[in-house]
Amino acid sequence: MISVIGLMGIPEVNEGDDIVGLISNAAKKQGITIESGDIIVVTHKIVSKSEGRIVNINKVVPSAFSKQISKSSKKDPRYIEIVLNETNRIVKMIGRHLITETKQGLVCANAGIDRSNVSKKENVALLPEDPDISALNMREKIKGLTGSEVVVIISDTFGRPWRKGQINIAIGVSGMIPLKDYRGRKDIFGNTLSVSNIAIADEIASAAELVMNKVDCLPVAIIKGYDYPEGEGDSKDLIRSSRRDLFA
Repeated sequence: MISVIGLMGIPEVNEGDDIVGLISNAAKKQGITIESGDIIVVTHKIVSKSEGRIVNINKVVPSAFSKQISKSSKKDPRYIEIVLNETNRIVKMIGRHLITETKQGLVCANAGIDRSNVSKKENVALLPEDPDISALNMREKIKGLTGSEVVVIISDTFGRPWRKGQINIAIGVSGMIPLKDYRGRKDIFGNTLSVSNIAIADEIASAAELVMNKVDCLPVAIIKGYDYPEGEGDSKDLIRSSRRDLFA
């Protein structure tokens, strides 16, 4: 049986805070034992806060290009400047929509930068500089603290081509292979599968959001009982290269 447990009692996170310590304390208060094989899903926002990836928009001086984009997008040129500073390339720009490839290699709206779940109105949160390293560091700290071998996934909310609404995806992974590859295996009718390669790290991140919710101050979930593919993959395994992406 698979259990998805929202971890209550995580306080507001500030720069320098020990997220693993906060998770451990919250789990103990909730009567949850962190065990080997558990998957711990952490929203990127608290990771960004602890790593100091918060920017005060009032301290940003926009470039001429940012001012130009702001006229058509109707967005604050200072916000545009922050987005461009976190961008490798602009994928699509039309109306209020700005789709970029981030320095982490993710293709998303506004380089993944937003104001949600950030305490001050003048602040915005950037993505962690290297979410895979962040996940690895947390995983190692958890092992040192509890002795348990766990998986850590750092999640974020992304839109999707062809579909309305957003889902949570894995932007940082440590302790598992993020894809479950069925290619070469036969289905129940004997047909050989040639395409199926399931992004289970994304599915796990989405499952965690069911108990986290966007507005309930539950930035961590613990998943127990899922038989994930063991190995040392990372979130980059999930990113399709631009040369193979028909739409970006």
